[in-house]
Amino acid sequence: MPHKETISEALFNKRMLICVFTGFTSGLPLYFVYTLIPAWLRSESVSLKEIGLFALIGLPYTWKFIWAPMMDRYVPPFLGRRRGWMLITQVFLLFSMAMVGFFNPLDSLWTIAYLAAAIAFFSASQDIVLDAYRREILPDQELGLGNSIHVNAYRISGLIPGSLALILADHVDWVWVYIIVALFMAAGIAMTLAVKEPDGISRPPLSLKEAVIEPFNEFFNRLGRFPAIEILAFIFLYKLGDSMATALSTPFYLDLGFSLTEIGLIAKHAALWPAIIGGLLGGLLMVRIGINRSLWLFGLVQIVTILGFAILAEIGHNLWALGFVLAFEYLGVGLGTAAFVAFIARTTNKNYTATQLALFTAIAALPRTFANALTGYLVEGADPEQNAFAFQLMNWTGYPADGLGWTNFFLLCTACAVPGMLLLFRVAPWGKDDQHYVDKYRVS
Repeated sequence: MPHKETISEALFNKRMLICVFTGFTSGLPLYFVYTLIPAWLRSESVSLKEIGLFALIGLPYTWKFIWAPMMDRYVPPFLGRRRGWMLITQVFLLFSMAMVGFFNPLDSLWTIAYLAAAIAFFSASQDIVLDAYRREILPDQELGLGNSIHVNAYRISGLIPGSLALILADHVDWVWVYIIVALFMAAGIAMTLAVKEPDGISRPPLSLKEAVIEPFNEFFNRLGRFPAIEILAFIFLYKLGDSMATALSTPFYLDLGFSLTEIGLIAKHAALWPAIIGGLLGGLLMVRIGINRSLWLFGLVQIVTILGFAILAEIGHNLWALGFVLAFEYLGVGLGTAAFVAFIARTTNKNYTATQLALFTAIAALPRTFANALTGYLVEGADPEQNAFAFQLMNWTGYPADGLGWTNFFLLCTACAVPGMLLLFRVAPWGKDDQHYVDKYRVS
């Protein structure tokens, strides 16, 4: 069959449509936590330091591999192992997201933090089962394209909390903003009810002990201890600089003088559509050049484009500069993410999909949780009377206690993107094709 027809068949099938829905319903609660809530808090005069610490509510994304074996081992009494857990998490997400707007940030900040942590938990749990479901329905040759579509739909979902919600906030009460955003979770619920359980997947583990131990044993035995550690380090480091650079993006735009409506109409769209184009282009390019070369090329683009934020910090309030810098930066993000997600999926064994994917994606989320929690202090500095730990940590690492400021902060983010690229020499050498990787590390 001609190569072009194969790509066409891969693009237009039911599996790709399902990837659209898994991406949308997976991304919505994450952008809700990391984009909408920080913008709301900043608009209500909550400090950058407190907003930065809100990144710690993302701990469930980091530790989800701990309870992933339970979602592999136990089957809900309805819809099956994958769809049952999908429905449970999606219903809890819809109601918990709707509840946030009923609280005042100045009076109930801790209550909002607890509720946001619950949303992050249900969101991470949903990701466990959605990632496993997607991996089980996609044949190996569709991994790159299917995950690119998933990531793009994931980014499109960011329009709801990152654009629509901010525009609505200038016209209606925040209570209604949160209710409207939460109702978009109904798309995920509809998908769960419409699809079928994957065909031919392995049986659930016979015990919780088997569900916990075997996925980790298989991974380290298959690759060897040192190569396995190298891959885990790469998964952690590859998106570190990019994750830090975008951690406080909405407060950064506000500090430059952009209004919520400008952010909603210009910043979010200028970031979204280039990322989507980059993701689709990355998925198609991976069919031609493979995952290894894609990680190299797209990673280099990512590093260069992070510098755009430093340039914007120097320019200040300028709508054209904002649109251009974000378009270029997120084109790189879309390209890099497409190859990165395909690499993670390729590394798993289908017999242990949920737990291994949960482990790998949790490691990838570590920078977003721990490193990002300190970004507010890196920008603004730390007061020893308010947070002695952050003050001592900045002194120990050599950062000024009065903060780096936005420009130097983004230069630091650029430097943090380099170590992940260096690990490519070990985990995805340019001269080795993808089949070499499969033959060496993969068990079908």
